[in-house]
Amino acid sequence: MSEEPLDEARLTDDGPDEVPDGVTDDGPEPEEMYSGGPKVEVELRPQRRLRLWQLAPIVGLSAVGSLMFAFPLAFDFGDSGAVIAMLGLLICSCAAGWGMMAARRVGYTWPGLPARGSGRRPDWRVVLGYVLLVAVVVILAVWRVARLR
Repeated sequence: MSEEPLDEARLTDDGPDEVPDGVTDDGPEPEEMYSGGPKVEVELRPQRRLRLWQLAPIVGLSAVGSLMFAFPLAFDFGDSGAVIAMLGLLICSCAAGWGMMAARRVGYTWPGLPARGSGRRPDWRVVLGYVLLVAVVVILAVWRVARLR
Protein backbone atom coordinates (compact mmCIF):
# COMPACT_ATOMS: atom_id res chain seq x y z
CA MET A 1 0.00 0.00 0.00
CA SER A 2 1.36 3.25 -0.96
CA GLU A 3 0.18 6.36 0.76
CA GLU A 4 0.06 9.52 -1.20
CA PRO A 5 1.28 12.57 0.65
CA LEU A 6 -1.47 15.10 1.41
CA ASP A 7 -1.40 18.05 -0.88
CA GLU A 8 -2.80 20.91 1.17
CA ALA A 9 -3.29 23.00 -1.93
CA ARG A 10 -6.05 20.60 -3.09
CA LEU A 11 -7.97 20.69 0.24
CA THR A 12 -10.79 23.28 0.44
CA ASP A 13 -13.69 24.10 2.81
CA ASP A 14 -17.18 22.79 2.16
CA GLY A 15 -18.28 26.03 0.56
CA PRO A 16 -17.12 27.90 -2.50
CA ASP A 17 -13.88 29.80 -2.34
CA GLU A 18 -15.41 33.09 -3.35
CA VAL A 19 -18.92 34.42 -2.71
CA PRO A 20 -20.15 36.95 -5.27
CA ASP A 21 -21.21 40.25 -3.65
CA GLY A 22 -20.47 38.94 -0.17
CA VAL A 23 -22.90 36.83 1.89
CA THR A 24 -26.50 36.64 0.61
CA ASP A 25 -29.78 35.65 2.27
CA ASP A 26 -31.52 32.50 1.22
CA GLY A 27 -34.99 32.91 -0.22
CA PRO A 28 -36.92 35.80 -1.76
CA GLU A 29 -37.24 39.27 -0.30
CA PRO A 30 -40.49 40.16 1.51
CA GLU A 31 -41.60 42.38 -1.37
CA GLU A 32 -41.17 39.46 -3.79
CA MET A 33 -43.17 37.11 -1.55
CA TYR A 34 -46.23 39.39 -1.19
CA SER A 35 -46.30 41.05 -4.56
CA GLY A 36 -49.82 39.94 -5.51
CA GLY A 37 -52.70 41.53 -3.63
CA PRO A 38 -53.26 42.68 -0.08
CA LYS A 39 -51.86 40.86 2.92
CA VAL A 40 -54.24 38.51 4.71
CA GLU A 41 -53.86 37.75 8.39
CA VAL A 42 -54.86 34.27 9.48
CA GLU A 43 -55.58 33.24 13.08
CA LEU A 44 -53.41 30.27 13.94
CA ARG A 45 -55.16 29.36 17.18
CA PRO A 46 -58.32 27.24 16.89
CA GLN A 47 -61.61 28.85 17.77
CA ARG A 48 -62.65 28.39 21.36
CA ARG A 49 -65.84 26.38 21.34
CA LEU A 50 -67.29 23.43 23.17
CA ARG A 51 -66.18 20.13 21.68
CA LEU A 52 -68.25 16.95 21.39
CA TRP A 53 -66.31 15.22 24.16
CA GLN A 54 -67.25 18.10 26.46
CA LEU A 55 -70.90 18.21 25.45
CA ALA A 56 -71.73 14.48 25.34
CA PRO A 57 -71.49 13.73 29.10
CA ILE A 58 -73.27 16.97 29.98
CA VAL A 59 -76.18 16.24 27.66
CA GLY A 60 -76.30 12.58 28.77
CA LEU A 61 -76.40 13.48 32.47
CA SER A 62 -79.02 16.13 31.82
CA ALA A 63 -81.25 13.67 29.97
CA VAL A 64 -80.93 10.95 32.63
CA GLY A 65 -81.47 13.42 35.45
CA SER A 66 -84.51 15.00 33.85
CA LEU A 67 -86.08 11.58 33.18
CA MET A 68 -85.43 10.52 36.78
CA PHE A 69 -87.03 13.76 37.92
CA ALA A 70 -90.00 13.72 35.53
CA PHE A 71 -91.19 10.09 35.67
CA PRO A 72 -91.85 9.87 39.44
CA LEU A 73 -93.56 13.24 39.30
CA ALA A 74 -95.74 12.27 36.37
CA PHE A 75 -96.64 8.69 37.31
CA ASP A 76 -96.41 8.73 41.16
CA PHE A 77 -94.19 5.69 41.81
CA GLY A 78 -95.16 5.21 45.45
CA ASP A 79 -92.89 5.91 48.41
CA SER A 80 -89.59 5.85 46.51
CA GLY A 81 -90.80 8.36 43.93
CA ALA A 82 -89.74 11.39 45.96
CA VAL A 83 -86.23 10.01 46.50
CA ILE A 84 -85.80 9.19 42.79
CA ALA A 85 -87.13 12.61 41.80
CA MET A 86 -84.74 14.43 44.15
CA LEU A 87 -81.83 12.32 42.90
CA GLY A 88 -82.84 13.20 39.32
CA LEU A 89 -82.99 16.88 40.24
CA LEU A 90 -79.53 16.61 41.81
CA ILE A 91 -78.06 14.90 38.71
CA CYS A 92 -79.71 17.46 36.43
CA SER A 93 -78.32 20.33 38.53
CA CYS A 94 -74.83 18.80 38.46
CA ALA A 95 -74.99 18.52 34.67
CA ALA A 96 -76.10 22.16 34.43
CA GLY A 97 -73.20 23.25 36.64
CA TRP A 98 -70.76 21.16 34.64
CA GLY A 99 -72.06 22.73 31.44
CA MET A 100 -71.71 26.23 32.86
CA MET A 101 -68.12 25.57 33.92
CA ALA A 102 -67.23 24.13 30.50
CA ALA A 103 -68.82 27.11 28.76
CA ARG A 104 -66.97 29.53 31.03
CA ARG A 105 -63.68 27.79 30.31
CA VAL A 106 -64.06 28.43 26.56
CA GLY A 107 -65.08 32.05 27.12
CA TYR A 108 -68.89 32.07 27.03
CA THR A 109 -70.84 34.16 29.53
CA TRP A 110 -74.43 34.46 30.65
CA PRO A 111 -76.45 37.12 28.82
CA GLY A 112 -76.09 40.48 30.53
CA LEU A 113 -72.87 39.57 32.37
CA PRO A 114 -69.44 40.91 31.31
CA ALA A 115 -66.90 38.65 29.64
CA ARG A 116 -64.33 36.93 31.82
CA GLY A 117 -61.22 39.02 32.31
CA SER A 118 -62.78 42.21 30.95
CA GLY A 119 -62.40 44.02 34.27
CA ARG A 120 -66.02 45.20 34.28
CA ARG A 121 -68.33 44.47 37.20
CA PRO A 122 -71.64 42.67 36.58
CA ASP A 123 -74.81 44.67 36.95
CA TRP A 124 -76.47 43.80 40.27
CA ARG A 125 -79.93 43.72 38.67
CA VAL A 126 -78.90 40.99 36.22
CA VAL A 127 -77.32 38.93 39.00
CA LEU A 128 -80.43 39.38 41.15
CA GLY A 129 -82.61 38.25 38.23
CA TYR A 130 -80.58 35.08 37.79
CA VAL A 131 -80.67 34.34 41.54
CA LEU A 132 -84.45 34.81 41.64
CA LEU A 133 -84.93 32.58 38.58
CA VAL A 134 -82.90 29.76 40.13
CA ALA A 135 -84.66 30.19 43.49
CA VAL A 136 -88.11 29.95 41.88
CA VAL A 137 -87.15 26.78 39.96
CA VAL A 138 -85.73 25.13 43.10
CA ILE A 139 -88.75 26.08 45.21
CA LEU A 140 -91.18 24.72 42.61
CA ALA A 141 -89.19 21.48 42.27
CA VAL A 142 -88.97 20.89 46.03
CA TRP A 143 -92.63 21.78 46.48
CA ARG A 144 -93.65 19.29 43.79
CA VAL A 145 -91.53 16.51 45.25
CA ALA A 146 -92.84 17.25 48.74
CA ARG A 147 -96.42 16.86 47.45
CA LEU A 148 -95.59 13.26 46.43
CA ARG A 149 -95.42 12.22 50.09
